[in-house]
Amino acid sequence: MKQNCRLAKPFCIRLADTAIRIDPMFDYIREYCRDYLADEPAVFAVRVEPGDIAFERERSAKEAEREGRADGIYSDAYLETLAVYRKIAEQMLAYDTLLFHGSVIAVDGAGYLFTAKSGTGKSTHTRLWRERFGDRAVMVNDDKPLLKVTEDSVIAYGTPWDGKHRLSTNCSVPLKAVCILTRSEENRIEEISPGEAYQMLLQQTYRPRDGASMLQTLKLIDGMMRNTGFYRLGCNMDPDAARVAFEGMNRGLT
Repeated sequence: MKQNCRLAKPFCIRLADTAIRIDPMFDYIREYCRDYLADEPAVFAVRVEPGDIAFERERSAKEAEREGRADGIYSDAYLETLAVYRKIAEQMLAYDTLLFHGSVIAVDGAGYLFTAKSGTGKSTHTRLWRERFGDRAVMVNDDKPLLKVTEDSVIAYGTPWDGKHRLSTNCSVPLKAVCILTRSEENRIEEISPGEAYQMLLQQTYRPRDGASMLQTLKLIDGMMRNTGFYRLGCNMDPDAARVAFEGMNRGLT
């Protein structure tokens, strides 16, 4: 459903330790980002124009066609949230930060990122972790976290872009491991090399359109490969899958 464009006030959010000014067309984006609002000078600003919303609508239709599903009927206000995050992701590269498609959960202060092709069950698996570990577990982001890559670590951050269940926390945690999730009749986990994980990392990272930004993206992926453990989990979504995954990424220690 198309909405009439109306004046909305600029506001500031803080993502991955970076203050960002948003100049929106619609008020919906402010409510969408309510848990990340900030009152401080912005490092950079993003502004959405009607052409950006048209781009998101066309991209959504192409994705639906490619995946063989019906295209959703999205409001301009919702599509603006996608356009805003795309613009944020492109500028955050200058701050050594990637947008990644995956579900991040923390247990005892350490982050675990589960990634896979859409529909494999990332959100279901992290729900099993929350059920098993209770108060020890914190849902950082269920869909599109930001990852800041430093010389010797990767830090995962919550964001408002947190999936259909809206599961995130405005927090940051050191990322201990990246786990590629697959369907299996039995639960099993194995450590894999960074090289084995590379193709999935590339697929699940937001990839900008210009060459210079793409080179920075590849540099940050290389940093992830140096500073994070990588695993492959075959999972049947039985509750015991959480135990198998956690113990496998912690050398059997609970």
